[in-house]
Amino acid sequence: MIRLNKIEKYYSTGFVKTYVLRGITLDIKQGEFVSIMGPSGSGKSTLLHILGMLDEPTNGEYHFLNEHVHKLSEKQKTEIHKEYIGFVFQSYHLIDELTVYENIETPLLYKKISASERKGMVSDILDRFNIVGKKDLFPNQLSGGQQQVVGIARAIIGRPKLILADEPTGNLNSEQGEEIMNLFKKLNAEGTTIIQVTHSEKNASYGNKIVHLLDGWVQA
Repeated sequence: MIRLNKIEKYYSTGFVKTYVLRGITLDIKQGEFVSIMGPSGSGKSTLLHILGMLDEPTNGEYHFLNEHVHKLSEKQKTEIHKEYIGFVFQSYHLIDELTVYENIETPLLYKKISASERKGMVSDILDRFNIVGKKDLFPNQLSGGQQQVVGIARAIIGRPKLILADEPTGNLNSEQGEEIMNLFKKLNAEGTTIIQVTHSEKNASYGNKIVHLLDGWVQA
């Protein structure tokens, strides 16, 4: 599903290059559950953003479902992102002016899904996450944990083939965190590929592959 070949990311200041990622070569098969681990500043989130086509590497090749991502236009990348990828951000990225219901519905508006079908899908996911009572609230009326739950609901509602999650349980209590990880496990069992950035050994244990980063290099 994903093949990275010698991916580098650096920023140039004058004659000085500051590397974030160095020589990342990685294969991820469809249906895998991969955890990316490493200390702060090791390049984990940058790698996830490159995988999600939200950032571009300085050098190297990225293949997604046999497409040469590094050769695609911005419009083509946006289409692939909308069609195949769900992103769970550490900082939620909910739209402040939209209600919980509208935030969750947003990814479906970019797909050819009828209004009645959208309504059914949103209702199902509100029920699944026990947030029916919050559907008319705005993000600033929710706790951090509740906003994260809404962000996760929004990420999975379009049934993406790939979920990218940046510290998905970082703002949740232990019970909520376990519920989310069990949900990811279930989605993975149904065929969804999941790549998560995590500091948690426990969360990493839900997956079947761990990638360790240190100073921008893959360690194992």
